[in-house]
Amino acid sequence: MARKSRRPIPRLTLFMRAARKSRTAVANAAHRLVAPAVIASSDKDLPVANPLPHVHNDLAYSNGAAPCGCGMHTTGSDTATLLNDLLDTADVLVVELDCLGRIIWFNGAVSRLSGWSLQEKRGHDWVTDFVPLPEREMTRDACMGAAERQEPANHRAALIMRDGTRRTIDWFYKPTHDQDGQWVGMICLGHDVTEAEKVRDALFASEERAQGVLATAVNAIITISERGIIETVNEATERIFGYTRQEMIGRNISMLMPEPYRGQHNGYLDRYNRTGERRIIGIGREAIGQRKDGSVFPLDLSVGEVKLPNGRIFTGIIRDLTERKKLEEKILSISEEEQARIGQDLHDDLCQQLAAIGCLAKVVHQRLTANHVPEALQLAEITRLITHANVRAREMSRGLMPVVLDSSGLMAALADLASSTERIFRVSCPFRCDPPVDVTDNKVAIQLYRIAQEGVANAIKHSHAERIEITFALTDGMFDLTIRDNGRGIPDHAGGKGTGMGLLTMSHRARMIGGTLTVTPDRFSGTVVQCLAPALPVPPASP
Repeated sequence: MARKSRRPIPRLTLFMRAARKSRTAVANAAHRLVAPAVIASSDKDLPVANPLPHVHNDLAYSNGAAPCGCGMHTTGSDTATLLNDLLDTADVLVVELDCLGRIIWFNGAVSRLSGWSLQEKRGHDWVTDFVPLPEREMTRDACMGAAERQEPANHRAALIMRDGTRRTIDWFYKPTHDQDGQWVGMICLGHDVTEAEKVRDALFASEERAQGVLATAVNAIITISERGIIETVNEATERIFGYTRQEMIGRNISMLMPEPYRGQHNGYLDRYNRTGERRIIGIGREAIGQRKDGSVFPLDLSVGEVKLPNGRIFTGIIRDLTERKKLEEKILSISEEEQARIGQDLHDDLCQQLAAIGCLAKVVHQRLTANHVPEALQLAEITRLITHANVRAREMSRGLMPVVLDSSGLMAALADLASSTERIFRVSCPFRCDPPVDVTDNKVAIQLYRIAQEGVANAIKHSHAERIEITFALTDGMFDLTIRDNGRGIPDHAGGKGTGMGLLTMSHRARMIGGTLTVTPDRFSGTVVQCLAPALPVPPASP
């Protein structure tokens, strides 16, 4: 009895099995785009003696027609033609190999990408003809290894084009078997990832550059979520705050703040998420940070917002101001010392000489008056001017060297500033401090006095005020120094040298004592300059 010949498995069945086994995006795409098309070409596509799977007319029903839900009928040959056309237009590479790795068939996508036709490459060794020499051994091991293990495999390799260029392909290999379960070859599904790999490499390079910038930045850079949870930090953050990256990521950003800011921060963040009202975002400001060891230090904080498809993050750039504050304090100290020296020289030298000249002039005036000399009246005017100049010089010396040596010295100095302003400039300048406020820190007292001096000078020079009111109070643990005038105000475009520099100097002095300075128009007329500073000493910067 003649032996019954083996019936080969149609290529569509082989391909469908390969697609179902795939765990990669390549196979999933192939299954979606190509599986309906991979029936095969006709019997003439294969050598007559080749026992490998090829298309049979078993795709058609025995009556020669394939029924469908629409009530129309399509012949088996028409179905094969349609599916072959779909296969040739698919973007997924499909290659069928025999058990020796020789090409039996590949689809139009391989031809379009490589430039080689199936007629030119049928029967050729796949790896030798299409894979670069350095990658051939690894590719052959991946392909044939899948056959030896009788299980699918994934592999990425370069594909050589006809013009010598190369493309990067993600391959999925699936062994094929006949109906008796004998291994007869391999189905290879490929996806061109050259462009995707270029994009990935570009993104990787961009990320490397960004990481390099973050790693070498001298400022701390922190990103937090909408809930204030730290997501990323750079090396400078670890260096400035003393925490390791692992200790910070996943915790609330308030861990880097001292009280009372730590307890208030979540409320600020919730209010912004709810109302969109910006108070810090997009605006740089000075703040206080706290290190791991509990020490606090001044910092400059700049916060930005980044909107993402699934939410948003906030990026904070922090600069340690410890050294800058020390330098500023030293410069201000030198400035105060120099002003005090000049004031002392005025008091001890010029004022004494003016006083001596005044005394001599009085004696001469008395003698001329006794002798009824007409020039006595002129000498009396000279004596009056000398006395007035002496008073002005003493007032200048007191302004350069204010008396704030004890806790109540600031009140006395402000009262003296108000009275001298009235006397010299002929304006109303009352001073109010009820109840009395003691300032124990002499540095804070000096800065507040200088702010009051500059505020009064601006009101006279630029606002042309007729009334200037100085008030000093203690409110909710904050020193409140206010200079209010009834003049024409200080316009933003004022070009006077004193205006811009004066306001800048006042703001700087306020920051030096941990306070803030605001300049606003009065609701009636004029300008209100207000400085709020903590009554408690500003925490010293750690060395």
